Amino acid sequence: MIRSADIREWRNHDVVDPKGHKIGVLEAVYVDTGTDEPAMATVRTGLPTRQRLVFVPLDEAIAGPDYVKVPYAKGEVRKAPSIDMDGVLPADGEEAIFQHYGLPYRAGANGERRLARR
Repeated sequence: MIRSADIREWRNHDVVDPKGHKIGVLEAVYVDTGTDEPAMATVRTGLPTRQRLVFVPLDEAIAGPDYVKVPYAKGEVRKAPSIDMDGVLPADGEEAIFQHYGLPYRAGANGERRLARR
């Protein structure tokens, strides 16, 4: 797993699947608001003129010298919920990301967001 202290070091590194296939480039990290630990990353994918940011969990990610390996296949990540390159994740869009990967979703005790961009 990527530690909070390492977040800035891995931006703009390739994100690869378990077979080493490049999914895209790590754009940003979202932390769990309850623990302040890295929870999700946005990955820049698509053609240079039509890029978007897809979400991928970092719960079992492994950081290498110039890549971040996630335990999800390239096809699964590319079908994940996404935002535009200059977009913002709406609060009501968080649950769909967790559902896509079959992960449990719980909003904060008072309904606050689960993810915050760092």
